[in-house]
Amino acid sequence: MNILITGGAGFIGSHVVDACIANGHSVTIIDDLSMGRIENINPKAKFVKMDIRDKKVCDVFQQEKLDIVIHQAAQMDVRKSVDDPLFDASVNILGTINLLEDCLGHGIRKFIFASTGGAIYGDQDYFPADEKHPLRPVSPYGISKLAIEKYLHYYHEVHGLQYISLRYANVYGPRQNPHGEAGVVAIFTSKLLSGEQPIINGDGKQTRDYVFVDDVVKVNLLSLNYNASGIFNIGTGIETDVNQLFAQLCELTEAKCHEVHGPPKKGEQQRSVLDYSYAKKVFGWEPSISLREGLRRTVEYFRNHQER
Repeated sequence: MNILITGGAGFIGSHVVDACIANGHSVTIIDDLSMGRIENINPKAKFVKMDIRDKKVCDVFQQEKLDIVIHQAAQMDVRKSVDDPLFDASVNILGTINLLEDCLGHGIRKFIFASTGGAIYGDQDYFPADEKHPLRPVSPYGISKLAIEKYLHYYHEVHGLQYISLRYANVYGPRQNPHGEAGVVAIFTSKLLSGEQPIINGDGKQTRDYVFVDDVVKVNLLSLNYNASGIFNIGTGIETDVNQLFAQLCELTEAKCHEVHGPPKKGEQQRSVLDYSYAKKVFGWEPSISLREGLRRTVEYFRNHQER
């Protein structure tokens, strides 16, 4: 297949690119490098530096004779979305519509979308949340992901475009950016290896569902051959609080740090965990990398790729 992967120089996207190429597919990457990195780009992929909002994206569709789009690119900083909801909507919603319109004009048969499993549900009524859980996003970022899912439904119903929306839990692993708001595993790991003291927001009892990036990649590959549309949670069904995460990372990095707590982050969810049973039923997918093993691999990567 000829596959377009947006955000293919980023954390998750670059791993998806590598796996697609390893499985014999031809890959074109669109990434504006605002968050992605040149060193993440697989040399066997064709790389186009471009914003997904650019009207010239249609030229890429025309030239590459694409079959499928895997849309990983996003404005993914929740705090930035709160500070600048117009920018968030411009990138996430308008950028995606730009891609979808090009799909219609160039015979694309499937659109695989990286959605969010935490921000789209908001404060959960039950644990773990399945795909039928009420959708109550409390950030512009979460709202934009939900809006895109609604657009995907429209393009499917009206234009026949197949889509798969993968609602990721908290993805972590090698290549994750340790700077900024996203990725507590990367942030803590980088600081601990550098001898810095990480700060835990609030009491550290807030829980998340941490899924290793290799498991996320596997479900993207399985989605390529699924001949229907649907929405799927991609997580582990296991809650881990920040204090537990900190303790494991201290042990793995051999850092001599104690818990230091700062003020809680305003509006932060207290609990988030996903039920992945629908993805297991449809794809035969389930997470295979334990948190302990995933953290070990992540720490090993950061040891060998310390930020400069």
